Amino acid sequence: MPSSVVESKVKRNSPDFEKNTRRMVDLLTEIKNQEAAIQQGGGAKAIESQHKKGRLTARERIAKLIDPHTPFFELGIYAAYEMYEEWGGAPAAGTITGLARICGRLVMIIANDATVKAGAFFPLTAKKVIRAQNISIENHIPTIYLVDSAGVFLPLQEDVFPDTDDFGRVFRNNAVMSAMHIPQITAIMGMCVAGGAYLPVMCDHILMTEGSGLFLAGPALVQAAIGQKVSAEELGGAKMHAEISGTVDFREPDDDACLARIRALVDKMGHPVAARFDYRESENPSFAPEDIYGIFSSDPARQYDMREVIARVVDASKFEEYRAEYGKTVLCGYARIGGWAVGIVANNKKHVPTIDAATGERRIEFGGVIYTESAEKAARFIMDCNQNLVPLIFLHDVNGFMVGKEAEWSGIIRAGAKMVNAVSNSVVPKITVICGGSFGAGHYAMCGKAYDPRFIFAWPTARYAVMSGDSAASTLVEIKIKQLEREGKKLSEADKKELKESIRATYEHQTDPRYAAARLWVDAIIDPAQTREALIWALEAAALNPDVADFKTGVLQT
Repeated sequence: MPSSVVESKVKRNSPDFEKNTRRMVDLLTEIKNQEAAIQQGGGAKAIESQHKKGRLTARERIAKLIDPHTPFFELGIYAAYEMYEEWGGAPAAGTITGLARICGRLVMIIANDATVKAGAFFPLTAKKVIRAQNISIENHIPTIYLVDSAGVFLPLQEDVFPDTDDFGRVFRNNAVMSAMHIPQITAIMGMCVAGGAYLPVMCDHILMTEGSGLFLAGPALVQAAIGQKVSAEELGGAKMHAEISGTVDFREPDDDACLARIRALVDKMGHPVAARFDYRESENPSFAPEDIYGIFSSDPARQYDMREVIARVVDASKFEEYRAEYGKTVLCGYARIGGWAVGIVANNKKHVPTIDAATGERRIEFGGVIYTESAEKAARFIMDCNQNLVPLIFLHDVNGFMVGKEAEWSGIIRAGAKMVNAVSNSVVPKITVICGGSFGAGHYAMCGKAYDPRFIFAWPTARYAVMSGDSAASTLVEIKIKQLEREGKKLSEADKKELKESIRATYEHQTDPRYAAARLWVDAIIDPAQTREALIWALEAAALNPDVADFKTGVLQT
């Protein structure tokens, strides 16, 4: 019986290993520096202004709220990155979301950052809050809201107010989460005005600190609307809502007391039904996670073995590979991560020799390409995981499906459709990590954003679009040249080269994971060496929801 332990063949002192490591470390340094700048929110003056009001910043509140010496797994830090610059920018979209532990329990935290435009909601702010709520809904995660917001950012109200993924969806989700028995606690720790006032009142518990305000219309608007003069405290202060309107459950003197009360409430919560996914005591991988820096290559021309990456992510580096000798450009197999049983579907970037089923001739299959055999294998494996209640992990480095006469004759479209069907109808938790390229229909088949992964993470080396930058630039240049020629213009070779470089630069910028994270296409850009930790967070969150629907695929093209 073959061993399930991956036997590593990594040569740490090789030139390629060292080159890959340097590139990854440089990228990570750039990412970490940018994240540190984003964490400053509205900047030093805005932070000082918050402190002068006797209030903590959103990040200070989170640090005091969560269990001591435990991490905060932030999601969406790059939201709105390089966006809204005409309005001075909106670091992290003016709100902070992520997973943490309070009294040992896994929770989602959503906190307005009042140092960014007084915590006003930009279009991406609403979408970020909704994404966090959707994660809570899918995984049944108790959710804590730390409210300190001036409401909708009025200059952009048309993109914040009316649509299905805009501001109103937040309150709809509050109601849905309550009906699903997902605990929600809101603390009003600053301003909470206009439509935003509905958020706390639709939650299970409402806390409010002295000096905060909760009203549908502030004093100035009330005076303008009905001519009534009233102070903010009398109109919607903590004392009024505690004694007269009866809206808040707990009135607290300051941030520290409010955060302590939240912890006390979380401590009393009941416990969910146990997960149906198999779990046993966790084991560390047999190899150093930092090796991934040197193993992985983002150079499309270079090969690497994805099994080496998997060996540094899974428990005890054990990987039960499924149909290891068939459809070799997609790896499928069973493992454990943090003790949780998982099924892994991963693109392999090694070119592999194979035998053509139709002709019996030997041929080479290119790494990172999905062939008919690998698509059919992956579809069957995904169905097996659903049959046996095994969560799925997808590791992307895919160029797309194979093209050409031989591929078409082999039924590549039919096989691809089968894989997409299995992914689409999968009912077990799906978690996606984009390691390198994720192009074309390969992105879809490997459980891209449109296929409802519970979480979607990206490495700094991630790239995804319809096609790679070089291919897209060549195609777009040809289209542009023909357009100019129809207009009677002729381009020199130098002009063509300059045009191609310009188009390529724009396209490459749009395939960068930071561009994707800014638009919430990915939940977090993660350090490859911390892939295991990110997946454990995601699996522990998924385990809070014991409900698994019946698995049905409908018609499969066979």
